[in-house]
Amino acid sequence: MQSLSQSPTDPDFVQNPYPFYARARSAGPLVYWQDYQMVCATTHDAVNALLRDRRFGREQPEEFRRPVPDHLRPFYAVEAHSMLELEPPRHPRLRSLVLRAFTTRRIAGLREGIVSLCHQLIDAFPDGGFDLLDAYARPLPVTVIARLLGVPEEMGPKLLEWSNAMVMMYQAGRTRADEDKAVAATESFVAFMRGYVEKRRQEPRDDLITSLIAAEEDGERLTTDELITTCILLLNAGHEATVHTLGNGAKALLETGMRPDDPDAVVEEIMRYDPPLHLFTRYAYEEIELFGHTFERGEEVGLLLGSVGHDGRVNDTPEAFDPTRAAATHLAFGAGLHFCVGAPLARMELQIALPILFERCPDLHLTEPPRYADIYHFHGLDRLMVAR
Repeated sequence: MQSLSQSPTDPDFVQNPYPFYARARSAGPLVYWQDYQMVCATTHDAVNALLRDRRFGREQPEEFRRPVPDHLRPFYAVEAHSMLELEPPRHPRLRSLVLRAFTTRRIAGLREGIVSLCHQLIDAFPDGGFDLLDAYARPLPVTVIARLLGVPEEMGPKLLEWSNAMVMMYQAGRTRADEDKAVAATESFVAFMRGYVEKRRQEPRDDLITSLIAAEEDGERLTTDELITTCILLLNAGHEATVHTLGNGAKALLETGMRPDDPDAVVEEIMRYDPPLHLFTRYAYEEIELFGHTFERGEEVGLLLGSVGHDGRVNDTPEAFDPTRAAATHLAFGAGLHFCVGAPLARMELQIALPILFERCPDLHLTEPPRYADIYHFHGLDRLMVAR
């Protein structure tokens, strides 16, 4: 196995990580990323296999866990109930209960509201140059999530502020100041959601919070802490990824001059070409030999989701943005037990938002070169300056 060095905060890497991924894939399905001190899977076959192999999981084996620093306890107290971080038996129980509330009917019922919201946001675009992220990509998903949960839409900016602070915990090069902001945001978010959950217990409505309260299977219900964490997860995970994908996708369309004539194909190509999450991790639960490497119990492995779509073994001419390709193969929503529960909503938002944007603004164009934010292992733009 080859050992490679690449700082995830290096400016060139932040702007374009794909040359490093190409170098990593050429070195084999597994490489040792020195900067993370971790074996990483580079190819579609390797990442897909590790995502689906139940001998790997998100929870670190107990004997390897380090004590949580006191100042981070509030943050990890919430994480302790996140189905994103859990394995069986807790994960299937939580996911099943959430899916009883997060139904196809409920998601489909958001469609007309999303269409209307897109038009409202475009109607409010300023004259001259503006940041498309602030004007469109950021407010759209947070408003949709607020409507889904049943919290006031005017809470959108505060929810966005809390979400941005909390996800800093997953970014390379985080500082103590970042941690303190994340904890403060966590405490505020939990306090708000606890109050809102209690309100919905007393005054049920046709919203996701009420449905999560009512969800039951074999006598099991979500505890209040599980319910609060699930609401926070739906916002943080769903909102952040959708903002990045909408921004990255608009950038690709503007740079190539293409238009979203086939919304389904365009969205899948965006997820392949420039996905919002580039690195996810798993732990080995036993000694396992895969792709020429023996994983020891407790060993952490990185899954380079950002590399998968550029693997020439599964996508022809992978460096080209081509919505007309026969099929865009990617793992942007994960695979296996932890496949993204919000994937149908994210796809629907993107399939609606991009065509409306370019139909309403046919002359939309870039006014300065787009730049990506230093937020790895996420991958999204800092701003997207445009005019119409």
